[in-house]
Amino acid sequence: MRNVIKLALVLALSVPLFAQAASATPQQVVEDTSNRVMDVLDSNRELYKKDSAAFLEGLSEVLDPVVDYEGIARSVMTVRFSRDASPEQVQRFIETFKRSMVQFYGNALLEFDSGEISVLPPRNRDKREDRASVNMEIKTANGTVYPATYTMVNKDGQWMVRNVIVEGINIGLLFRDQFAQAMQTHNNDLDKVIDNWGGVVAESREKVAKGEAQ
Repeated sequence: MRNVIKLALVLALSVPLFAQAASATPQQVVEDTSNRVMDVLDSNRELYKKDSAAFLEGLSEVLDPVVDYEGIARSVMTVRFSRDASPEQVQRFIETFKRSMVQFYGNALLEFDSGEISVLPPRNRDKREDRASVNMEIKTANGTVYPATYTMVNKDGQWMVRNVIVEGINIGLLFRDQFAQAMQTHNNDLDKVIDNWGGVVAESREKVAKGEAQ
């Protein structure tokens, strides 16, 4: 059985903290700022354990500038469902999606004590200048290694995270399938899907933990 908590940790630790200089490569951005994420966490760990709301707020400040939540959420909805949604519904899903992800990752981070982060050099040059793939490995204290590949997009000169694949599990595709299933369950009632999105995220975590996700 996969350890879903540490799987979530892989996703959270590797997200850049601040926008870097335009000349920095995606690999440099991820390597430099993921180390800073660990420094911030370690210096406030006890406070965050006592005040989870403060931790989630602090984590949001770190993630908001560098995670393309809107792009991810729209990809999860797909054109099939977003074309019939109102602008208000789309925005509400984006905010709900962002909040659920921060909570998911935040809880995992608090359980992580130490680890070695390694950003691997690029293997293939991306054909599009506005996209890049970053490969990373996180080695935990017990020697377990979690590989991950991040899809990053360049938006207005800043590299942002758009998707992640961990141990062969495409997280974006997993949530896309779960969203489509939720729409079917709720008879294409988008408002109900949004209201119950927390349960969808929990179900996705269980699928990963049981090794059912592809």
